[in-house]
Amino acid sequence: MNTQIEPVLLPVDREPVIRVIPMPKDSNAAGDVFGGWIMSQVDLAGSVPATAHAKGRIATVAVNSFVFKEPVFVGDLCSFYAEITKVGRTSIQIYVEVYAQRRLQPDQVAKVTEAYVTYVAVDNNRKPRPVDPLK
Repeated sequence: MNTQIEPVLLPVDREPVIRVIPMPKDSNAAGDVFGGWIMSQVDLAGSVPATAHAKGRIATVAVNSFVFKEPVFVGDLCSFYAEITKVGRTSIQIYVEVYAQRRLQPDQVAKVTEAYVTYVAVDNNRKPRPVDPLK
């Protein structure tokens, strides 16, 4: 029986919407990056396709699910991939995946987080407004 784990690779069929390296200020004393820092980056990454689809201002209204799979360390190169999964009358749900290329071993990649986040398109008065259906 072969118990060897398949290596994780960065997705090759799409580009990350954000790539960022967490710094010491983003971590605890042991060098583990705070979950809240990752959550804020996921929100930013999800806002990229949501804003493009809404063709304007959006607001985050729900974090539908958020799973931390592996830790992120100071110096890791984090790549955030985001795609639209569902569009309602005013809402846009985005799936975000986060991969970390380890700082000391750049060939080592880990899928560290995945989340579903919902945004609502808003007008200049911050009231919900309709968006185009998903094509």
